[in-house]
Amino acid sequence: METSEPEIRWAAGAADVRGALAVREEVFCREQGVSREEEIDGRDGEALHLVALAPGDGRVIGTLRLLIDAGTAKVGRVAVERDWRGRRVASRMLELALAAAREQGCVRARLAAQLTATGVYRRAGFEVESEPFEDAGIQHVWMGLWLTPREEGDR
Repeated sequence: METSEPEIRWAAGAADVRGALAVREEVFCREQGVSREEEIDGRDGEALHLVALAPGDGRVIGTLRLLIDAGTAKVGRVAVERDWRGRRVASRMLELALAAAREQGCVRARLAAQLTATGVYRRAGFEVESEPFEDAGIQHVWMGLWLTPREEGDR
C-alpha cells in the first residue's frame, strides 16, 4: 500500500466522475449490497463531485458528492476504497466540501450517515438530528452542522 497522501480535488471532467461512480458502485453496491437503482438517483448531474486520487497512478480511490439547495449543502455518497480507509481520506474530502459550501453561501450542511460512519462526521462537527432509519437496507441517521455562527436563540 502507498504511504503518501492521495490528492483530493474537484472532479475535472467526465473521467473523474466515472471514477467516482466506480468507487461508489464498489463500496455501496458490491460491499454493502445496495442496488444500483438505489445508488444512482439521477442527481449526479447537478452535483459537485470531490475525488481522492491514488498517488502514483492517479486512479480515483474516494469520492464525495455535494448538492447545494437553498442555502443548505447536502453531503452524500461518501465512499473510500477499502484499502484507503482509516487514513483520513473521507475527513479531508469533508473539510474541502464544507469550505466550498461556506464559499457558496450555505448556512447549513446535512447528511444521512450510516450508523457505522457517524464518528467521521462528529469529528467534523456534525450532530445527530434524527432517530435511526433504514435506507437501502442500512441503518442511517440525519446529521447537521451550522456553517455560520448562530445567534443566541437560533436553532
